Amino acid sequence: MLSIFAKAQLALARALDEEDGQGLTEYTLIIVLIALVALVALTLLGGKVSDQLSTVARSL
Repeated sequence: MLSIFAKAQLALARALDEEDGQGLTEYTLIIVLIALVALVALTLLGGKVSDQLSTVARSL
């Protein structure tokens, strides 16, 4: 009978050997990076975009 420590060690070794979650993690990091870039771009360009939309709305 395996001790609790040995069972935990085996479970950890199996979890580290599996690569199924690696792709999901990579996609998650890419999505977070894209979201951060979009947030920074909107923050920096938000005023200019708002001004342009106001100009278009006034011309209609």
